[in-house]
Amino acid sequence: MTQPLIQNPMAVLTVLLTVLSLLFLAEQHPVGARVFRVLPILVLVYFVPTLLSNTGLIPTQSELYGFVSAYLLPASLVLQVLSMDLPAISRLGRGAVLLFLAGTAGIIVGGPLAYLLLGHLMPADLGDQAWKGLAALSGSWIGGSANFVAIGQSIGASDSTLSMMVVVDVGVSNMWTAVLLYFAGREREMDARMGADRRAIDVVREQVERFQASVLRPASLMDLVWILTIGLGSTVVCTWVAKQLPNIGTIITGFTWVVILVTTVGVALSFTPMRRLEGAGASRIGALFLYVLVMTIGAKADFRRLLDAPAMVAVGVVWMAVHAAFILGTRRLLRAPIFFAAVGSQANVGGAASASIVAAAFHPALAPVGVMLAVAGYVLGTYGGLLCAAILEQVYHLIH
Repeated sequence: MTQPLIQNPMAVLTVLLTVLSLLFLAEQHPVGARVFRVLPILVLVYFVPTLLSNTGLIPTQSELYGFVSAYLLPASLVLQVLSMDLPAISRLGRGAVLLFLAGTAGIIVGGPLAYLLLGHLMPADLGDQAWKGLAALSGSWIGGSANFVAIGQSIGASDSTLSMMVVVDVGVSNMWTAVLLYFAGREREMDARMGADRRAIDVVREQVERFQASVLRPASLMDLVWILTIGLGSTVVCTWVAKQLPNIGTIITGFTWVVILVTTVGVALSFTPMRRLEGAGASRIGALFLYVLVMTIGAKADFRRLLDAPAMVAVGVVWMAVHAAFILGTRRLLRAPIFFAAVGSQANVGGAASASIVAAAFHPALAPVGVMLAVAGYVLGTYGGLLCAAILEQVYHLIH
């Protein structure tokens, strides 16, 4: 494969920041403003780096991406949760939980259904590794990476099969994440069209925005130092603490501990005077970290590799469509805000990190909702994945 034109991590960061600057500049232009009303800026923040990496300008793999994921994501969570109103979030109601469970059901049903419809396209030499690979993928799409490995190993999926399924996982789930980010930019119109009850979400937003207005002030140098110290310092400390903590089965391990810990720190700080740093721009710096993170996720999406497993990709796309139908259909029945559907879906398909990203795209104060649902996904991932595996095996015998 041809080497990317720009490889130095700092040079790659410069390219990404330049793209982000140009997108924000375009948003200020009257023509750009009209475009971004139809196509939310977050979608372009995601896909422009994908275009740059897939055409060879920047790499799909870089030290920068690992650093951003390991440090800027946790720091972003702390800074965006800092101004949250926990009592208000606790009143969001059962809609989020019901839509999350509908998403889980969509994964359990969607995999076997997609395999039944398209299983004849699978290469014959895959044999029973086809259903085993899909079973491992169900663990990932209900829970996360740990569930993916746990299910794969428990049913005997080979390393080569798991490697292929990682490509399908990343490719298909990334495309769906882009759709969810698009929803974040159109939520009010989508909810108004359906007559969704947004009162609980709007209360959270209004309370946060009212607090932001009450503490707003020009940021001093001391404020900025404190914001960076809290964001990055919490990340460093929580990362160290996470390494000392034991794994809880295959559910809560490694980076999951980091996400849980930094969210907890942010919640705790929201009850202290540190919360007033929101007035100096704490959540805006957190949002900048979030935008950079979304750009690196987009840059890592190597869609060329999807050509290596076309049949599996086809099954994955149909599978994700069934999941989407379940969760959006349930939203229609409940007349629930699109926020609940998007975060419930990403808590299944993505995990704590990406669910918090999608939640924060709707509003920074809502990021903890994504984390809480994703942790529930880790718990359900193994059980739901094993149930899906049992159904997939029956489908395999049916079509052979």
